[in-house]
Amino acid sequence: MDQAATTIAHWMNDILTWIGFGTIVGLVAKGIMPGRDPGGSLATLLTGIGGTIIGCGTFSFFSGSRVTPISPAGALVAIGGAVTILLFYKMLAGYLFEEGETSLSLHKLGRRRRQSRRAA
Repeated sequence: MDQAATTIAHWMNDILTWIGFGTIVGLVAKGIMPGRDPGGSLATLLTGIGGTIIGCGTFSFFSGSRVTPISPAGALVAIGGAVTILLFYKMLAGYLFEEGETSLSLHKLGRRRRQSRRAA
């Protein structure tokens, strides 16, 4: 094989590894977070990949050592990053908190109340 074919094969291997690992991390993070999660399979994949990048990057920044995603420490920080992404998404989308006229109240996870519309 020439150099270009080897480089392309290496990149394809890395991309498929990140997709597979991101899917597993996203599924585990959605399993850890209680309640219904918005999004389908693409959102799970992107949450896992984003969590891996955020978790491993944050760990590398604060510890000074590099961690690979496919290691026990990398898996833990990747799951932590994905759970953090889901938490912030739920907070921003209004799944965790409900604004009232006078205060902000915490929702029970997974049980969002529907407001009934009654004619006066």
